[in-house]
Amino acid sequence: MLHLLKEYAEKQGISAEAGFSSKDIRWIIDCSVKGEFLDVIEIGDVEAKRNPGKTFTKCPDFNFSDMKSGGITKSHFLVETADVVALYGKKSEDEKVKLKHKYFIMLLQKASSVNSDFAKIADLLENETTLQRIQSRLTELKVRDVDKITFRINDSYPVDSDFWHQWWRDYRANLFPKDGKKQSKKDKTNLMRCFVSGELVNPQKVQPKIKKLSDVGGLAAGDALLSFKQDSFCSYELSQAENSAVSAEESAVYSAALNQLIKEHGTRIGNAKVVHWFKETIRPKDNPLEFLYDPDSFLKIDDTEEMAAQEKAKELLNSLKSGSKPELHNNYYYALTLSGASGRVMVRDWMEGQFENLVDNIKLWFEDFEIVHRDGSGTAKPPKFMAVLGATVRDLKDLPAPFITKMWRVALTGESIPQSALAEALVRMRIDIIDNKTFSHARMGLMKAYHIRKDKFFRKEQTMQPSLNPNHPEPAYHCGRLMAVFAQLQYAALGDVGAGVVQRYYTSASATPALVFGRLTNTSQHHLNKLDNKGLANWFESKIGNIWNGIKDSVPSTLTLEQQSLFALGYYHQMADMKTKKEDKENNNKVENN
Repeated sequence: MLHLLKEYAEKQGISAEAGFSSKDIRWIIDCSVKGEFLDVIEIGDVEAKRNPGKTFTKCPDFNFSDMKSGGITKSHFLVETADVVALYGKKSEDEKVKLKHKYFIMLLQKASSVNSDFAKIADLLENETTLQRIQSRLTELKVRDVDKITFRINDSYPVDSDFWHQWWRDYRANLFPKDGKKQSKKDKTNLMRCFVSGELVNPQKVQPKIKKLSDVGGLAAGDALLSFKQDSFCSYELSQAENSAVSAEESAVYSAALNQLIKEHGTRIGNAKVVHWFKETIRPKDNPLEFLYDPDSFLKIDDTEEMAAQEKAKELLNSLKSGSKPELHNNYYYALTLSGASGRVMVRDWMEGQFENLVDNIKLWFEDFEIVHRDGSGTAKPPKFMAVLGATVRDLKDLPAPFITKMWRVALTGESIPQSALAEALVRMRIDIIDNKTFSHARMGLMKAYHIRKDKFFRKEQTMQPSLNPNHPEPAYHCGRLMAVFAQLQYAALGDVGAGVVQRYYTSASATPALVFGRLTNTSQHHLNKLDNKGLANWFESKIGNIWNGIKDSVPSTLTLEQQSLFALGYYHQMADMKTKKEDKENNNKVENN
């Protein structure tokens, strides 16, 4: 995985070097050409609700190990948090923050040897009156003490220039000899084979931080991808990340690549974040994973023709097989599922494979989840991936990360759907039925997809369809159909009676139908006698008789979890079928003829 991240960095032209990193900066202290304080200004997307700031791709940076080494309290150069730069906020009286503030000024003074503007900034921060003005302005703007700040002089950002780069390299080399050219004999004997480059290197003990995982359990300061906290994880008396030797240079490369991927292509799914990329760059409209995130975003083609996500996936797959898109034929995809935990990156899953297989699997995802609309008017829109996950829980925040990881793998690789998903979907459906809530297309599609993939795995004949299948071989399916007809019959005979047969008997009927259907059948005879319209009564009798033929010999005494889901699908399909315009017309004709 690490070498693939390095390849991505090289192809995307991501500049990565030890001691430098990309940073998002939200605030600047604006200065005149003489170094006089003018104002504090917000930069980036200032209209956004959560403005991340402006991205500067090559900022000076001390990693966690650098900050801790030497027994000196350090700060970053040129870019720091508001509390360190201006002694602002609740921590301004903290001795550690004061030491960082002094170190920040000291770095500026040392760097003034390459540019006098740095001396002007240092003088500005040492002036108590000016510092108070800056603090007042920060308070007015409600700047957080952890927000990053840099400087602008005469409309120019020093951090965005390169005149200080070599000075910074030299400063770090003197401060940390192992990262530079100076190596002791002891250092040379500790050379290890780098996991990324294969070269003999001095491994970096503490790896660069991976950012943007704070919303999935990570720390705001970042999390380490390679780390070994406990002694039990270490071998051969090696400490920390020496157990997975990577040089400082290669660490900077893979971390820069992953940070950019998370920032630009990372998508939060519940309590995890998914990241993907391709071996060769593709056009956004050829990215099949976008179909899963939001199928509706691909409904319009050329602004005139509408096409469902499933059809778009089919078109892309046909293009690959016909050779009309040769640039995609030999392409590969790579996908990561990540979250954070106690300062460490959790790689929950890693997938890679041929681009063509990915497109095929996503096409199958939509085909397997295809379900008739709840009102019987054609097929429901393809569900978003999060809608499928949400069909199993009361609230999205209740989604367990391992389940998210598994379902993402199911979507990308075509694996079978876990039975736990079926169980949870079934529980939620029962609750909705009892509460008389609207059917969830994603939930019913999930149940259908479970059976399709299970039958495919065992190479059985496919009997589950998007809509009603009168010839389905399972009695449980027809028991569900019968329940739907009994419910419709009661409504036709008595109208809305509040808690009807569905609310009162669905749970028991779907688990132990033999104990319930005798009573429901007797009740249905009473409801048939209540109907004034004999044509409608005949229609219900015919429908009930046909369904009993599907149940065959006897009503099952108990139903397994999978059979209960077939019961649910039979109920849903029959309800949707009875709402179709075609059947309504047939019913009306029967009424008129009688």
